[in-house]
Amino acid sequence: MNIVCCDLEGVFVPEIWINVAEKTGISDLRLTTRDISDYDVLMKKRLAILEQNKLKLPDIQAVIAQMSPLPGAADFLNQLREKTQVIIVSDTFDQFAGPLMEKLGRPTLFCNTLVVDNNKIVDYRLRQHDGKKHVAIALKSLNFNVYAMGDSYNDISMLKQADAGFLFRPPDNVIEEYPEFPVCHEYSEIEKLLKKLNVI
Repeated sequence: MNIVCCDLEGVFVPEIWINVAEKTGISDLRLTTRDISDYDVLMKKRLAILEQNKLKLPDIQAVIAQMSPLPGAADFLNQLREKTQVIIVSDTFDQFAGPLMEKLGRPTLFCNTLVVDNNKIVDYRLRQHDGKKHVAIALKSLNFNVYAMGDSYNDISMLKQADAGFLFRPPDNVIEEYPEFPVCHEYSEIEKLLKKLNVI
């Protein structure tokens, strides 16, 4: 049986932190896993920025509530789910993802969680270290053929563990560092690749 593991931000929805940066004018919040490969370094930087600017969880949730999936994303995801099993594997957080999952038709989501005290984000808890990689390993141990796609540094270990992995609209630095992965820029290209691999 086949299963497709997909990143969320940059693949099906815009980058949450970039949208928060645009709404707040805090340019340092534009940094994502496309820029910084060490997720702990990135998140600690984000938490410090939130503290300095007195931003709380409801402030971020208000931005997320106004976000929509990328053009064509919901239709593509729905069509993909009709033909094979799909899991969204993301480094986002439960407290962020709800409205976006609703707009995508409630696909299965594996993600992390925030530690919140009186609406203040004080820390974060990873589901497990390098969780995307371990999802691919676990699914393969259950005799799934795993196919994976993502756009950033934090997706690479998952792509490497998958039976086949590819990048979707990645930045040039990721393309240059990982030339072994096919690059897609449109959902139709993903569909063609999956058909070629007899996944759908």
